[in-house]
Amino acid sequence: MKFIGECKALMGEYKLSNIRAGLMFVVCVACSLYFLYTAYFGPFPSLIQRTFLLLFCACMIFLSKPCLKNARVSIVIDLIFVALTLTGFGYTFFERDHLQMFVGMPNIYDYIFGIICVVCVVEATRRKVGNALPVLAGIFILYGAFGKYLPGIFRHAGMNGKAFLTALYMSEEGIFGQPSMAAANFVIAFVLFGAFLSVSGAGDAFTNIAISLFGRMRGGPAKAAVVSSALMGMLSGSAVANVVTTGSFTIPLMKDTGYKPASAGAIEAVASTGGQIMPPVMGAAAFIMADTLGVAYWEIVKVSFIPAFLFYLALYFMVDFEAAKTRLKGIAAAAAPNAKKVLLSSGYVLLPILCLVYFLGIARISAQKAAFYTIILIIFLSFLKRDTRMTPVKFLKALVSGAIGGMEVGIVCGCAGIIISIILRSGLGMQLTSLLIEISGGILIVLMILTMLTSIVLGMGLPTSACYIIVAILIAPAMVKMGVPPMAAHLFAFYYGCLSTITPPVALAAYAGAGLAGASPMETGWRAVRFGLCGFIVPFMFVYGPPLILIGSLFEIILAIITACIGTYFLAVGLMGYQFTNVPGLLRVVYFICALCMIMPGWTSDLPGFAGGLILSLINWNIAKRERIA
Repeated sequence: MKFIGECKALMGEYKLSNIRAGLMFVVCVACSLYFLYTAYFGPFPSLIQRTFLLLFCACMIFLSKPCLKNARVSIVIDLIFVALTLTGFGYTFFERDHLQMFVGMPNIYDYIFGIICVVCVVEATRRKVGNALPVLAGIFILYGAFGKYLPGIFRHAGMNGKAFLTALYMSEEGIFGQPSMAAANFVIAFVLFGAFLSVSGAGDAFTNIAISLFGRMRGGPAKAAVVSSALMGMLSGSAVANVVTTGSFTIPLMKDTGYKPASAGAIEAVASTGGQIMPPVMGAAAFIMADTLGVAYWEIVKVSFIPAFLFYLALYFMVDFEAAKTRLKGIAAAAAPNAKKVLLSSGYVLLPILCLVYFLGIARISAQKAAFYTIILIIFLSFLKRDTRMTPVKFLKALVSGAIGGMEVGIVCGCAGIIISIILRSGLGMQLTSLLIEISGGILIVLMILTMLTSIVLGMGLPTSACYIIVAILIAPAMVKMGVPPMAAHLFAFYYGCLSTITPPVALAAYAGAGLAGASPMETGWRAVRFGLCGFIVPFMFVYGPPLILIGSLFEIILAIITACIGTYFLAVGLMGYQFTNVPGLLRVVYFICALCMIMPGWTSDLPGFAGGLILSLINWNIAKRERIA
């Protein structure tokens, strides 16, 4: 009974019965050990690797997400789904050679077990992330079946039963498609890395480091939230997880120093959302993007550093101006921890970040093996302090936490693969690319705005991974056709998928922050949009200025960084209405125009923007000086 109690405790948020907790514990540990094994020794053949991913994820979801409130009835139904999952994917495992040899020529057993696997994936997705993605998958399945009856560009040749089964199950498409491969080969290993780091106490260490360095400044707790979330975001690609980890400490501090609850929750939500775009460990969609573009994960990491820095720099400016405008102070010197002591006692938690960058960028070993080696390093480092030692219980907790953290990504990738397969086989992707170029009139800025709005709207109902996958297939090719580098086009779609976590009416990161702050979820969401407005401009900056994603000479890259930082500063002034003193409405508009000039590449726009912003800054400085004298 004690063991079962410990199992239930490890499940965290899931209030499970003894049977569910025991089974869930076994599946979670088996899942994590399997992916740790493949991270070091290399993945099994692709169909085996993807089969085990979906099998583990579906079983965990059926055990942790009861289908009914009635516990007795629900356990029976859920165990039936677990049995169906084991049977369907077990058939796939044992008959993999037959399935690959006779693609397009299914027998009756292939139909039966293929339908079982697809139904289990869709149902598990519905339970974990809601109805939006399964309904979308259903719509595309109907489109595949009846699209031949539609008029105009939406018409296609049609798909029979053999074509459907091949698209959704028998080939390395559908539920076993490219997203599932990225999740199985890369994502779960990095989710485990984040879980081990979290269990070792890194989240608290990052928060203490940020508080000790920035806590005493004006608006110090908010600045500490930005920095600690950026540090935690380097290692955890989940916005909501970042909010819960760092926000439990920074949000109360912000409230204590005068921030309104909704503002405190909003600042933490925006800072945590940036974690999905912060290298070296980004959101799960970044791994899918690497696979889609056919590049090493390090290439995604490399080009994301500057845009991520600009995102956090913009948020830092916004927070600073908010604090100055509302006369908010920092933490009292006596209450703030000593920076030197904190860095000496906890600075070692930064080593995993540096080592991961070394493994990926210098040693150039595989991403999976880099994650594995860094996990081993975390375990060794945990023994430097008594309270962080990786005990057997903590080790099991990390395994369980990693499996639970990865199950949403895995099952979402399987379901999203259904949509991708139908889009590609029906030819809809090419038709929509042409249609989008026609609607935008061949004007890039119009297409970018359409892409931004599509990503945000889809992101309201879909996880970031699914949102990115759909936009990358449907819209990114249109941007590429209009001359945007593929990396910039896909990063553009990825960024707005991430930012959807702070855009109401569905803003998961903002709602998590509201819960910790005791504020209205909707008010927190809209405040998060306000604080994150600068971040919404960053993707436009690197599309129009490719040097920001390292496309260009060293001089062009350095110049682009400098002008982008200055432009970001002017943009924050215009949006917040403060610089040395309050800025009148008309001057805010001029600041905004100056910022946009500096976003566009080239001296012809940079010089007027810089000159205009500098003149306005001197005017504001003199006004503030006169106000202080008065």
